[in-house]
Amino acid sequence: MRRKIGAMLLAAAFCLSVPSISDAAAFRLGDTGQEVTEIQQALASSGYDVSVDGDFGPATQEAVRQFQKDNHLDVDGLVGAQSYEMLLHRPMPKVKPESYISNGNNVIDTAQQFLGVPYVWGGSSPSGFDCSGFVQYVFARCGIDLPRTADIQATAGTPVSKSELQPGDLVFFAGDYVNISHVGIYVGNGKMIHASTTYGIAYDDLSRDYRVAHYAGACRVLQ
Repeated sequence: MRRKIGAMLLAAAFCLSVPSISDAAAFRLGDTGQEVTEIQQALASSGYDVSVDGDFGPATQEAVRQFQKDNHLDVDGLVGAQSYEMLLHRPMPKVKPESYISNGNNVIDTAQQFLGVPYVWGGSSPSGFDCSGFVQYVFARCGIDLPRTADIQATAGTPVSKSELQPGDLVFFAGDYVNISHVGIYVGNGKMIHASTTYGIAYDDLSRDYRVAHYAGACRVLQ
């Protein structure tokens, strides 16, 4: 019963978060990849001046703006669901552009720089971190502001299931099965990097018995 109540409370907390990332996704300045190439091809075929190079640069953004203006859409330079469907005549893919992968790798690269830094209760600097202080510091270095404590960090992004975790997602744990008390950064392959009270900044395995038993959910704060 205790675990059931805890799960209900955690679910309620995560429901306060923003809409799902698949609903909020948009291709934008800085994105790269095949989808960007297809967007550019559609723009070029419609007569807009844009290079088809798979790189969503300023010229592509301006072409998107002009397309949106010509088709009486919101002019924001972002290829969201409405612009995407009008351009490519198919639904917006429920995936994040490749910039998400790049941003996730950037977070992981930043976090790894602090491996071995000792655990310090209330610490939020390279002289010593606690779990949420470490997460807040790493994301700040990557240009993303997060709340200070793990329980509030859990409501700062989009909930994601364990099977859909991507590098850069935040993973949360409840030591008492009810209240979120620990946070780490998912690095891929079932592992996270976090501030361990025993080892300081270190890797840990999500399949470890304790981590499985106390897993409380995950959220995505990268855009």
